[in-house]
Amino acid sequence: MRKNFFKIAGRAPRAIDFSKALRYNIVMDNLVLIGMPSSGKSTAGVLLAKRIGYGFIDCDLIIQGEQGALLSEIIEREGVEGFIAIEERVNAGLAAMRCVIATGGSVCYSERAMIHLKSMGKVVYLQLSEQEVARRIPSLARRGVVMRGEVGTLHELYEQRVPLYERYADVTVCCDGQTIDETVAAIAAAAGFEC
Repeated sequence: MRKNFFKIAGRAPRAIDFSKALRYNIVMDNLVLIGMPSSGKSTAGVLLAKRIGYGFIDCDLIIQGEQGALLSEIIEREGVEGFIAIEERVNAGLAAMRCVIATGGSVCYSERAMIHLKSMGKVVYLQLSEQEVARRIPSLARRGVVMRGEVGTLHELYEQRVPLYERYADVTVCCDGQTIDETVAAIAAAAGFEC
């Protein structure tokens, strides 16, 4: 039986039996954030979690912690397909309740991971225009962005990923021209929270 323990300051650890939740069809009630690198998944995600009283999980940080390296170093060491396999295993193995989950931008390449994430809650696509992504990320290589196949430019990456994000999204939130607080409010509203 798989149990996860969460400790909240001043309270005893609380066990959550995820296998029981799945067996009895208890709604996992998570918000899963997907989108291009720099769309705000991690930054807006942690602020959103605080605002709605949810936990927060950053999948990129889980991967970095497990591998003991930065994303760019893991991609260099394992290659693109090796990194995608690690990312798939981590995301497909997540178990959480009432959490905001910030995924890595390349999670959309794994159908297995995306099906699992969709089963855990509502998938929210943080949509950015190609021009806004270019403004926010001057260097894709330094950022640790997965460039799969023959993709070599931001334009090609954008064209490759956007249809995947759109395919898996339950809700889309346009983030162009928004402050981080506006993005958080838009995600909360789109997910049905009043903040």
